[in-house]
Amino acid sequence: MKIVFISMPDTAPIVIHEAAVHIPNLGIATIGAHIDKCHDVLIIDLVRKRNKVRRYLTKILPKLKPDMIGLSAMAWQYDTCVKIAKLIKTVLPQVKIVIGGYHATLMSAEIARTSDGELFDFMVRGEGEEVCRRLMNALQGSDKVEDIPSLSYKKNGRFIHNPRGELYDLSDLKPPIRDKRRLTWGYHLMNKKMEVLETSRGCTRGCNFCSIRRMYGRSFRTFPIERVLADLDNIYYQKKAYNVFVTDDNMVLNPKRVIALCDAIIQRNYQKLVMVVQADCISMAQNEAMVEKMAQAGFRIVFLGIENISPENLAAANKGNIVEASKTAIQFCHKYGMMIIGGLVFGFPDDDEETIKRNYEFFNEQDVDAAICQILTPYPKTGIRENLLKAGLVSNHDDFKRYTGLWANVRTKHLSTEQLQYIVWYYRQTVLGWWNPSKLVQRDGKFWTGIWRYGMKPVLKYFHARQIRKQGWESLYITEMERLAAINVFKDLEEF
Repeated sequence: MKIVFISMPDTAPIVIHEAAVHIPNLGIATIGAHIDKCHDVLIIDLVRKRNKVRRYLTKILPKLKPDMIGLSAMAWQYDTCVKIAKLIKTVLPQVKIVIGGYHATLMSAEIARTSDGELFDFMVRGEGEEVCRRLMNALQGSDKVEDIPSLSYKKNGRFIHNPRGELYDLSDLKPPIRDKRRLTWGYHLMNKKMEVLETSRGCTRGCNFCSIRRMYGRSFRTFPIERVLADLDNIYYQKKAYNVFVTDDNMVLNPKRVIALCDAIIQRNYQKLVMVVQADCISMAQNEAMVEKMAQAGFRIVFLGIENISPENLAAANKGNIVEASKTAIQFCHKYGMMIIGGLVFGFPDDDEETIKRNYEFFNEQDVDAAICQILTPYPKTGIRENLLKAGLVSNHDDFKRYTGLWANVRTKHLSTEQLQYIVWYYRQTVLGWWNPSKLVQRDGKFWTGIWRYGMKPVLKYFHARQIRKQGWESLYITEMERLAAINVFKDLEEF
């Protein structure tokens, strides 16, 4: 049998322009690799076909003639996912469709109760590697859908939800597909070829705004170091990609393992390797030796979940007071030559204009290299959503397409939804201002930082200042919001 896995074209340009970063979907690539060899597997990342989604699918799917199509979607991608499922049914009416990912995991019961459920034949809740492998075999007759944990299937037109299965032993999973079975290419960060790597799954931290627990529980599991190195070898030597995004939710929870992994990478003596990783401030602040070793191994960019500097807001997020840990983590990363992308979250119940401004000022004081500024999103089935609903602070309950982090879906005790949206944007412009690459960033990216500093930035600043003089900040804000609102509107899918 033949299966085609498809990821969504929607992007969330929280750091830089939506065209600057296109990263392959590691989830479908790993699930595809786990399918038994008696089946044919192909992968399509629609992020590489954003401008021609319908034209591409209507052309390629009849040629491929799959028996099943697997769709993966986050909450904010689900609207597009439904439209693509409708398109698929018009092109291949008999094909089976399975949906997985975070939204299907969190909202399977709700999907089953709506008309959307008619589009899908199966749903995968949680990790999908073994579920999809067994599902393909069941469709071929060598397994039974009733016996597959974490699978939802239809019986007499209604979904039956099998019990959730146990989390996988990651040593049993194969490296993801990166060969000719991948039908879309051209993944990049700015002007550099980029790939993704997974070394662990899950996070044991207690942040209540995160939906990871619904996928993995409050667990942390690691892939064998040998498997990670084999995958990295494939990325570096076979795919010739020297920029690697480590997709782990929080790789640094086991510092001893991180050091062992870094030692193994150092021994391989990769040249020009640049790795990007996500990390929590506490682990980085408490383990300077680990930070130093990461820098030696090629980790050049670290996303730190600083989130907020208000004690009340950190408490609301169930983070604890991590401000001092944030300062130390930033200091250590800069000491060993790593660029910091700091994460800020606004829209907690106690946020007002002054606290938002103060958070931006903190980033300037700490010389954070770049910022991911998100507005608190009440993701389905999270603790923060329950708290905000009880307080009457959720202003957008179910338009998940706006659950990207870019949009205000809540209000605070002091700010309306509209005020929150504007103030977060305004102080980013006036306090953080135009990005000024540090010497470290300039050293590692002379070409593109040079273009930015001496070409694009002066021109953009000139026209930006002129527009403000003529029309004011609010006009500029409206223009930018209109642009952002159009990013994930795919006109050729609108009829669906």
